[in-house]
Amino acid sequence: MILEKQKQVTFSPRPESFAGLMEMYEVNYIRLRLLCGDIRVLPDKSVSTLLSGGVPLQLEVLERSRHTSILLLTYLFDDEKRPDLKIQVYHDSRQADVISRSCRFSKKNIRVWESTQDSVLLCRWRLNRFLFKWVNYLYRQGHRF
Repeated sequence: MILEKQKQVTFSPRPESFAGLMEMYEVNYIRLRLLCGDIRVLPDKSVSTLLSGGVPLQLEVLERSRHTSILLLTYLFDDEKRPDLKIQVYHDSRQADVISRSCRFSKKNIRVWESTQDSVLLCRWRLNRFLFKWVNYLYRQGHRF
């Protein structure tokens, strides 16, 4: 059990390949399950509030089907809701992918080492890396649905 927790903390996929991205999808699914439990039986809207008085977190199930669910994860600020991520969860393959944002590429924001890689792969990587870090942070803070 301790070794399993250490793996979760130290795991860090690299944006080198499509296979690495698929691994990120799998890890994001596992982390979402830690945060939410069984995603298929979540209520349409849930709010997680920390005892320490942190910002409430809302999880909304936008769509449900036999093999997929689409979730919206966001903080509930007073006037705005940000950041909000739309996440497609694939129950059969046990993967989760961010589908709500788009990446814009220009020569200014692609580093030299990235210029030889596929820009779509890098976009998917950035979006899902954010989910990877955010869900880990939320779990460590004590959020649960």
